[in-house]
Amino acid sequence: MEDIRSQVKRCMNCGLSFCHSYGCPLGNLVPDQNRAVADGDDRLAYELLSQNSDFPEFTSRVCPALCEASCVHQLDEHSVTIRDSERHIIETAFASGWVKPLPPAKENGKRAAVIGAGPAGLSAAITLRRQGYAVTVYEREKEIGGLLRYGIPQFKLEKSIIDRRRAVLEAEGVKFITGIEVGRDISAKYLKSSNDLLIIAIGTPQARELNIPGRELKGVHLALEFLGGQNRFVTGEINELPISAKNKRVLVIGGGNTGADCVATAFLHGAKSVTQIEVMPKPPDTRDPSTPWPLWPKMLRPLSEHEIGCKRRWSLSSNKFLGKDGHVTGVEVETVGKENSKEIIEADLVLLALGFTGVNPDHPIVTELGLALTPRTAIISDRERGIIAVGDSASGASLVVRAIASGRAL
Repeated sequence: MEDIRSQVKRCMNCGLSFCHSYGCPLGNLVPDQNRAVADGDDRLAYELLSQNSDFPEFTSRVCPALCEASCVHQLDEHSVTIRDSERHIIETAFASGWVKPLPPAKENGKRAAVIGAGPAGLSAAITLRRQGYAVTVYEREKEIGGLLRYGIPQFKLEKSIIDRRRAVLEAEGVKFITGIEVGRDISAKYLKSSNDLLIIAIGTPQARELNIPGRELKGVHLALEFLGGQNRFVTGEINELPISAKNKRVLVIGGGNTGADCVATAFLHGAKSVTQIEVMPKPPDTRDPSTPWPLWPKMLRPLSEHEIGCKRRWSLSSNKFLGKDGHVTGVEVETVGKENSKEIIEADLVLLALGFTGVNPDHPIVTELGLALTPRTAIISDRERGIIAVGDSASGASLVVRAIASGRAL
């Protein structure tokens, strides 16, 4: 608490709050809630935070903190630790019993179905329920949460935190039906015909592939196959770990946060070594002039996952997977823009963390409802028919905080 109080007091020196007006997609009242924390009034801080944020327990753990990047103190590269303050506020609120169900004052007699129980779908469910809709959320997985549950590792976001919020939503009257896939187990047309509103929050289910020779070799997996299997195993949803990195030389292709999650998880398994490569050049150690404050800075962000002992390399393009007896043994790479630079990185397990490409045009929900897609394969809402896409399915792959903001904007 000493650290948090000293940090939020730094916030009091600010004359213009870019963190609130520019940085935060939710428009969190950062200076006001931080002042309340500085004054020791955590109850007021929670009331201010909950005005704009449905799930501060999620964002305070997994959001990259756009607010901190636009903090005035970021001008000297030492922003206020806003995310730590937010986590303190929401955890104090839960521990103190301040987080209570808020059912609508009056039912409006209308029904809404939400397809997908990730952050956008959950936020949409809250928004519509508080407007008086009878809301049912349909989720194809066994449990709710989307990538919060099946993508983000347990050490970053304990899944009991999602279950805790689910209990609040159910007490507000939101109904969850899990283990049912719309378009396979139940038709999207039926859901539309039996509801006044249909909210599509299926994310960007198509992972970006690396279609180079040898992709069919055993031991080459998409990142979410690896991370999802780990999360299902540690929470007891399955009894056996599908993909293990124990005693293996692991190569992670992709330099983002998902790749970093693969790095840390591989070390937790007991990997022999872990290397992470990225096709883009290494970012600068300090803010690049092309992204001046208060923009999100282009710069190198060493994560705690990399401190374990991961070897990071940049500007490497992958040419082909190499194998023996049907199993991967390495990847041929070369330095981008450099001739005669081919080399082989040996690996027993290769994880592809290359992001997501959008929604498949042949997805049953798209075809059944006759929906149009943008050139980047995001779903275009058809509000005249009461069909609204939110989150990544409407914008392309983005951040948890933007998904929540999209669900709130209904």
